[in-house]
This record gives sequence, C-alpha cells and structure tokens, in this order.
Amino acid sequence: MTGKPIQRIADLGSLPESLRGGVVAIGNFDGVHRGHVAVLDRALEGAAALGAPALALTFEPHPRAFFRPDEPLFRLTPAPLRARILAGLGIDAVIELPFDAKLAATGPEDFVRAILDGGLAIRRAVTGYDFHFGRNRRGSPDFLTAAGARHGFGVELVDAFCDEGGDTVSSTRIRDLLAAGEAARAAGLLGYRFTVEGEISHGRKLGRTLGFPTANMALPDTVALRHGIYAVRLRRPDGSLRDGVASFGRRPTVEDGGDVLLETFLFDFSGDLYGETCTVSFFGFLRPELKFDGLDPLVAQMRRDADEARALLSGARPLGGIDLALGF
Repeated sequence: MTGKPIQRIADLGSLPESLRGGVVAIGNFDGVHRGHVAVLDRALEGAAALGAPALALTFEPHPRAFFRPDEPLFRLTPAPLRARILAGLGIDAVIELPFDAKLAATGPEDFVRAILDGGLAIRRAVTGYDFHFGRNRRGSPDFLTAAGARHGFGVELVDAFCDEGGDTVSSTRIRDLLAAGEAARAAGLLGYRFTVEGEISHGRKLGRTLGFPTANMALPDTVALRHGIYAVRLRRPDGSLRDGVASFGRRPTVEDGGDVLLETFLFDFSGDLYGETCTVSFFGFLRPELKFDGLDPLVAQMRRDADEARALLSGARPLGGIDLALGF
C-alpha cells in the first residue's frame, strides 16, 4: 500500500507530545467507507486549518464483539488494514483504545475528561451525527458538544452520508451486500474494492496439476463473503499487482466439507508467493460455487471464468483515493 506510515497507539500514556492538541475523528471506521471518509475529511480539513495533527480515535476490538461475543462479527477491515487505509487518506495516527470492561463502564464525562481532554488534549472532535459513547451509550452528540464547550475543544457533527439512491451508507449494508456476492455494489458504498489480507500458504497443489496453480489464503472464519468465483487483483508486499480469478469456498468438486479457502489463480505468473502477506481486492462476482461431475467440466469452466475475469478487469478503473492508496 502506498502512503506514509501511520502510528498505531493503544496506550495514551505513550502518546508522543507531537500528537497532542490535534483534531480527532471518532468512530469504529470498520470498512472506512464513504460515510466514514466524510467524517475523516472534515477532521483533515480542520487539522490543516489549525496546523494540528489529524487523528482517528477508534476501538479494538469492535465494541459489538465485546458486548456480543457469541455473535461473530464480519470485520470489513481488521485493525492493521484499517490503519493503512487511514494513513492513505492522510491521517497522522490512529488511537486504538482497548475496548474492555473498564472502558465499557466509563461514564461519558470521564471519557471526555480522561481521554479527549487529558489524554489527547484535543482541539476539535469530529464524529457522526448519531455517535454515542460511555457507559450504556449515555454520551449523546448533544452531550459531547456541551462537554467540548466546558473543556475547551470544538465539536463538529457530520450528517448521515447517503448513496446516489438516498440510502444511508453503513458497514451493515456493505456486509449484507458482500454476503450476497454483490462485490461491485459493495464497492460503490465503500468507495474502493473490498480487500482482504493474509499469508499465502501451501495447499494440496491440485490446481497446479490442472493447469491452474493458485495462491492460497486462509481468511478468518468471520469473513462472511459469499462463496463463489471472483475477478480479483492481488498485491504483493513489494507493491507489484497481478490480476487473477479467485475461488472462495470449500471446493465441492474435489473435497467434501473442506476448510474455507481463498484460492487465487494469477494470470501470466509463475513465481513463488509462499510466506508472503498479500492483499486481494474483489472486483466482481462471476458465479456461485458449484459441484461439477468430474475434473474435465471443472477445468472447462475455470477457463471460462478466467476469460470473464480478464475481460472485467481490463476495464477496471480506480474508484477514488482509497483504491489508489491500496495500490490500484
């Protein structure tokens, strides 16, 4: 990924003095979608006007994972990837507050006093119109505005960001679209192509014997992307890009109930990727995962999938700054 390195800070006691007195965007920012970018852009504009650092204040793990641990959460951007996207947007540092029982029990006034004022010494806070915080979510936008006046920092609330159809852009909508295989529509809400990251691992190497060697990546169990075949672009740690076609699922033709894997066949590539941590961006859903009656019809379909993916990717263009920051 391009862009400057970003500092990730979990302990406010280790905050460099150069990052105090900044403008902070507050939110979970899972997905860093177009609505989040609207908030982050306001913080960047405010920081530039004040000559102050631009910070993102978020929580790790996601608060929903803390309050509902038995309900797996499909994280669109795990913390390392989210931090690099924020860096690509120009954010100077991300404060990843550990979301634990102590933070969950912190009252709104104590949150403002200890974290925003004492810990960060912020000059301005920017957040969404519906942001709530503190124990039992008692800290409302109005409370934050009044607290800012008491503690000497400004507060800007950003209205809901709507798509071209007038519907609010949200991480939940994007998760639902990806679960349905709607990768292109999800990209329209994200403002970039949905991207995953992982280490390339050895597999059974069956694809190699079929003429389709694949780069295999095991994703977290919580990734609820629809199983199927996708047109993708893979980025290596050295920044080089490769187009390809990927299967995400359990390989029903050759295995019975195997582990879920992302298997990417790269066009015109014969190198070794084992052990590399790569990113894969999803440009379009081609078809659902199917069980074929033998390997010959499977290989014939794989050739058609590759041709369709090449055609789709040949006309692909960056959707915006994050696509560029991801190394489009």
